[in-house]
This record gives sequence, C-alpha cells and structure tokens, in this order.
Amino acid sequence: MAFVSAVLAEGTEVTLQARQFTWHSDEPPSAGGTDVGPTPYEILLGSLAACIAITLRLYSNHKGITLPEVGVRLDFDRVHAEDGEDGDEHADGWIDQITSQVTIRGTFDEAQRARLTQVAKRCPVHKTLANGVRLVDSVVFEAPSA
Repeated sequence: MAFVSAVLAEGTEVTLQARQFTWHSDEPPSAGGTDVGPTPYEILLGSLAACIAITLRLYSNHKGITLPEVGVRLDFDRVHAEDGEDGDEHADGWIDQITSQVTIRGTFDEAQRARLTQVAKRCPVHKTLANGVRLVDSVVFEAPSA
C-alpha cells in the first residue's frame, strides 16, 4: 500500500524517499542534530494532519459541500497515565498523547457540522494510530561497501 525508504549516512540527517519524492528528517542541535528537516515525530504529526485535511476535502467534494479551508494543529506530548483515559494499562506511568484542533472555515448547517466533525476523526491515519498498528521488524547486517 505504501513504501518509504530511509538512509542515514552521517550525523542524524536521514534522507527519505517515497515514489518520486525525497525529503529529509533530522534532530535539532539541542539533540545533536543539524536541524535540516523536521524530526521523526513532526513527520508523524504531519502525516496525520495531512490525512485529516485531505479526508475532509474528499468528503466535502463527494457531498457537494463548499469547504474553503481546513486548518489542523497537532501537538504530541507524554502525559502522566492517570491524566489519560487508560491509566492502568501503562506501568511506566506515562502515555503518548496527540491533541488535535481542526479548524473548518466556511458556512455549514448543523447536520453538516456534525458530519464533518465525525469525518475529521475517521481518516485512515487517525484510525491506524487510534487502533494501534502491528509492527513486524527485521534487522539485517551487511559488510560495508568498498
């Protein structure tokens, strides 16, 4: 369904490739990086934000609803488990939390507002993150090229 490759050569700068697109990820200087791109968490948040906005656009186009603009702000943090809904499930006392604020500009009736609110929470990336994802890992070692 989707494929991304990443190469780390020196420092913390990672070159990412998907189809014909190339971009970079890095860490800020305070974390030992050179700050040439967003951090991995910022890229994760960007994926979710883009998915929410695109899903709202596709839905509104399908239903003939005029949607002038969608703004999405996401914040990632680690919070004390007792502050979250599932505090008993995390023995280390912390849970990862993404807080979202979706701003939909335009004029809508109450039924459209209710439906757009539902749609904003149903993009595929949101579903994946909310439901969890199974990771299948492998590590391969190769000799350095000459």
